[in-house]
Amino acid sequence: MKSNFFSEFIKERKTVGAVLPSSKFLAAKMLKGIDFKKNQNIIELGPGTGIFTKEIIKKMSPKSNLISIELNKSFYKQLSHKFKGNAQFTPVLGSADNISNIIKEQNINSVDVIISSLPLAVIPLRIKAGIFREVKKVLKEDGSFIQFQYSLNAKEILNKRFSSVNITFTPVNIPPAFVYHCLK
Repeated sequence: MKSNFFSEFIKERKTVGAVLPSSKFLAAKMLKGIDFKKNQNIIELGPGTGIFTKEIIKKMSPKSNLISIELNKSFYKQLSHKFKGNAQFTPVLGSADNISNIIKEQNINSVDVIISSLPLAVIPLRIKAGIFREVKKVLKEDGSFIQFQYSLNAKEILNKRFSSVNITFTPVNIPPAFVYHCLK
């Protein structure tokens, strides 16, 4: 059942953007600033093996919901098994450019926070544009979009789409990563 992250990286180069799972330090940086005391609808894009998922579930309030959208079948199966039985967690095998339909199926109208591990550098521009249209469509007016990348290449596209973009750096990750905290 457990998939080797590196094997998936080799097999699925266009959808798996890292050779290793993210570090706990990157997870902490990604989740910093989220008010987990509030009841929230949270979306996770590209959760992989669930490093961030585990931390979100640990921190979120009892009435919050987490929907994790994963395109890779092996990672999806692993997530489904790892967090089986958690009523607040819904894994979805699907694409990030279909967020609005996915949340509609879950009877959710809007989202407070979107946490993304999508490998933007390898996603074609047309698909990337569709993903960001969906993100803006489902985020509440004061909603947050949090994305990490291994370079600053996403800075321009995120600055064009969000009212505020704050970038921090996490050196303790392989490879080191930039975290983009964006406000709608």
